[in-house]
Amino acid sequence: MDVIRTENLTKIYSMGEDIYALRDVNLSIPEGAFWAVMGTSGSGKSTLMHMVGALDTPTSGQIYLEDEEISTLSDKKLSKIRREKIGFIFQDFNLLAEMTALENILMPVLLCNRKPDEEYIRGICELLGISDRLNHTPAEMSGGQQQRVAIARALSNNPKILLCDEPTGNLDQKSSREVAEYFAEIHEKYHKTILMVTHDEKIASYAEKVLYMEDGEIKE
Repeated sequence: MDVIRTENLTKIYSMGEDIYALRDVNLSIPEGAFWAVMGTSGSGKSTLMHMVGALDTPTSGQIYLEDEEISTLSDKKLSKIRREKIGFIFQDFNLLAEMTALENILMPVLLCNRKPDEEYIRGICELLGISDRLNHTPAEMSGGQQQRVAIARALSNNPKILLCDEPTGNLDQKSSREVAEYFAEIHEKYHKTILMVTHDEKIASYAEKVLYMEDGEIKE
């Protein structure tokens, strides 16, 4: 089954003239896939990520998540989909400074009024090598550790899909490679569907398949 599917997905920004961020993108990502998206700045890769993540709406075309057409859903329904089905990881870690690592990780679960699956979350933290940092605040952690906490937070609700927008953009080379290896391990162990935007060919090489974007179109 395709977890993510787009049909003629188009996004136009009107800035004095029409700028096509996406142009008739047709994409089908099967369940359990680990794909990377590459392209130069302005190629449309982050716009695509925001569209399939229900963070933005298309000018035209359709987006399907698990066969549910989400392009025209209300903000309330889109918010529910984001909370329950999608884990987001960005270049900026976006951790709350006054909270410990564990409190940051548990936040999405608590926002959904769910009881945390302690065994599952413990396993994620062990896999990511942050079990000994859970009582530390972001200021007490390195950038690589903070991003691993952000990954655990994205996984805490046990989402179907992980969307990663330049997840190594603020990391040094060693930490970037470690994060990419963790994504490969998460994919293998938890069978998550992962779509990762990156400008780094070495990071993209950890994915099963790489898509290249140019001028809002996919060039495989």
